[in-house]
Amino acid sequence: MQRTLIRDLGANVGKKVCISGWVNVRRDHGKMVFFDFRDRSGFVQGVVLPGSMAMEVAKDTRNEYVVRVEGTVNRRPEKNIQADYQNGDIELEIHAIEILNPSDAMPFDILGNTSGIDEAVRAEYRYLDLRSKRMQKNMRIRSEFVRRCREYLFSKDFVEIETPLLTESTPEGSRDFVVPSRLHPGKFYALPQSPQQYKQLLMTAGFEQYFQIARAIRDEDLRADRGFEHTQLDLEMSFITRDEVMAAIEDMVTTVIESMGYTIKEKPFPRISYKDAMEKYGADKFDLRTPEEKEKGILAYAWVVDFPFFEKDDEGKWTFTHNPFSMPIPEHLDWLMRGEHIGDIYATQYDLVCNGFETGGGSIRAHKPEILEAVYRILGFSTDELTERVGHMLKAFRYGTPPHGGIALGIEGSVMNLTGETMLREVQAFPMTRGGQTAVMKAPKSLTDKQLKELGLKIEKK
Repeated sequence: MQRTLIRDLGANVGKKVCISGWVNVRRDHGKMVFFDFRDRSGFVQGVVLPGSMAMEVAKDTRNEYVVRVEGTVNRRPEKNIQADYQNGDIELEIHAIEILNPSDAMPFDILGNTSGIDEAVRAEYRYLDLRSKRMQKNMRIRSEFVRRCREYLFSKDFVEIETPLLTESTPEGSRDFVVPSRLHPGKFYALPQSPQQYKQLLMTAGFEQYFQIARAIRDEDLRADRGFEHTQLDLEMSFITRDEVMAAIEDMVTTVIESMGYTIKEKPFPRISYKDAMEKYGADKFDLRTPEEKEKGILAYAWVVDFPFFEKDDEGKWTFTHNPFSMPIPEHLDWLMRGEHIGDIYATQYDLVCNGFETGGGSIRAHKPEILEAVYRILGFSTDELTERVGHMLKAFRYGTPPHGGIALGIEGSVMNLTGETMLREVQAFPMTRGGQTAVMKAPKSLTDKQLKELGLKIEKK
């Protein structure tokens, strides 16, 4: 008999069906055994009646067993209908149960909210944690958000293009994770902090509207809303201004979020300068909702603009505030080219914030070699250092690179806003722990002597 999904049982009243899934709850009443079964589509109650051929197996079946069940879909009597329960008006009269795979006792209760369970235990058994109703919901919301963004961008003539995961170290503000090369002993790849340079090169290549769902990997300090790995909706557009990028992203976010049933506090999104945000809120991330709006799950988006391009580092040298590939605002381009009023130069940077989290950030990019060279002069790079760092970009910009700009929207940050979660790991399938350990698997760990020899590496023990 062909499998029927639980969500479709209501259309099969009076018919014999077969379902496959997990035992969510088992209740043994002696002469009768009740089950709640679940599959990817939902839940349904089943019952083994006295004298049923399924009774012997039912007595040996426990929670989280994977089963195949045959039975008849019956309408519940009016007095037994559970209006607040999925499939609360039907019940499966069980004729046969086949145990496809038994289960050991759960290391923790997955029927409730697992957020209070010890982090290390949740990480070790993440595949069980993901069975919980809350985590299933979070992963499905994440999937739906990404799908709707994709569909929107395809409808606007964007092209999805993947960029490499093995690249070279780039100056983007965080430490790189590096990968040793076996074919080139003593040399290393870097994992991408973002696809920043590749997406600009795609603009040079003539793909005027690009996007990808990109992995970004950064060796930075871990906290509740930051991990070694995150995913971003990365996009770039040619022949576009700052206001046009912001308008395009605002339309996408509004279309996607409202189609998912959420309410946005204010449209168009308010705009506030970095200076005003710091003076009013003490940070460039802020929450514009009232307590009542927070309770209702309303989303308050806002743009932060007019960021300083440069700031002094701990050694008193100029460094960039976001990334060195941005354009200054048009009024400050001459200052940049002459290296004057450096601390007063504004970048064409725009950050999207929502409910106290940074949701995305981008800018109009430098597209001429002399502009990028001017930025690196301010940063104190010599000609040789500049060529070593971004010589490939300077070369590309000499072959007709169009004006362009874009943004990266954090998938995790967006989903945290939609679900009300405050921890990054609650919206990732297999997140790192706060100690930088992988979920389920045991990384980082040592390499074998054979691996080290192949890579030309030697470990110095302290």
